[in-house]
Amino acid sequence: MNPSPAKPRVLLGMSGGVDSSVAAYLLKEQGYDVVGVTMKVWPQDCVSRAEDKCCGPQAVADARGVAHALDIPHYVVDEANEFEKMVIDYFTSEYKAGRTPNPCVMCNEKLKFGNLLTKAKALGASHVATGHYARIEHGSDGRATLFRAVDAHKDQSYFLFSLRQEQLASAILPLGGLTKPEVRALAKKMGLKTYDKEDSQEICFVPGNDYTAFLKSHLGEKEFHPGGIYFKDGTKMGDHEGIEFYTVGQRKGLGGGHGRPVYVIDIDAARQRIVVGDYDDLLRRDCYLAQTNWGEGELAGPVEVTTKIRYNFPAVRAMLHPLPDRRARLEFIEPQRSVSPGQAAVCFVGDRVIGGGWIERTELAAAPEPAAQLVS
Repeated sequence: MNPSPAKPRVLLGMSGGVDSSVAAYLLKEQGYDVVGVTMKVWPQDCVSRAEDKCCGPQAVADARGVAHALDIPHYVVDEANEFEKMVIDYFTSEYKAGRTPNPCVMCNEKLKFGNLLTKAKALGASHVATGHYARIEHGSDGRATLFRAVDAHKDQSYFLFSLRQEQLASAILPLGGLTKPEVRALAKKMGLKTYDKEDSQEICFVPGNDYTAFLKSHLGEKEFHPGGIYFKDGTKMGDHEGIEFYTVGQRKGLGGGHGRPVYVIDIDAARQRIVVGDYDDLLRRDCYLAQTNWGEGELAGPVEVTTKIRYNFPAVRAMLHPLPDRRARLEFIEPQRSVSPGQAAVCFVGDRVIGGGWIERTELAAAPEPAAQLVS
């Protein structure tokens, strides 16, 4: 009987958490030649160098300890300058433009499956692996397709929608078929000290998820765009210290005394205006997407999808209409609230991720009208 051929070398991104630790174990068990890499992404002036951060010194120590326990090599690569340019600068510039960014999508595309893939090839590795909860399947034609994870509560396919075909084809996601409890049980069985490490629920470089404090610290007071807060009829309600501190759907920070709750329904960056209204003023029948990425190539025509307009929002039914110049229109079957420019809208057919794009600024709508009905 001929021995099984050796599996390729894989560069595994290790954050020091339980997910990437178990991914390392599974890859080694499956016969891969695993090389662990932790990205040092904290700039010297970053305020997030706390011990519990996935980009902090403790994370490096935890990843190194797991690699040692599994007898795989481990390296630290300095990506601080690239992280600053590709993620933090993007994050701040989006807020300055009145949009709500999603830095995790950008980090995955540009760094974890971008720069790391380049480094993998230099080290003789053909693939990059991570501890993301998502699945990748390869067709007979060699094309890779992204699917939701088995664990619906932990599914992270949303954050991977922008990966190009080359990146998907070179990616391995060992945890896509497991649930989080199964991953923790495996880590405990292996004797890994990360088995009960708490999941991070924050943006890794924003302490306490306080993006306002981060922007003030990172940009300085002179960088903000103050202006007026207006009701949708044009009546001025008050002043604000910067459009950067608001996002569509926000209720906090708008003051009281209006006789009813008010919400941010639009951010007009050109005039530095925050527009507020009632809860139902947040409803949108549709939205437009820019810089779309479709995993199977350009769409031939309208397609029925479910879509998530934020990671922590439920998927809703919509009609997806492709447009020229990498744009598209999403027509919601039921009007949706808090459609925030700058956020990613990711589209699914069943569990298959067909792609998505970045939400553009929406015009204030009149009373919602029903969208075209889908075939059940």
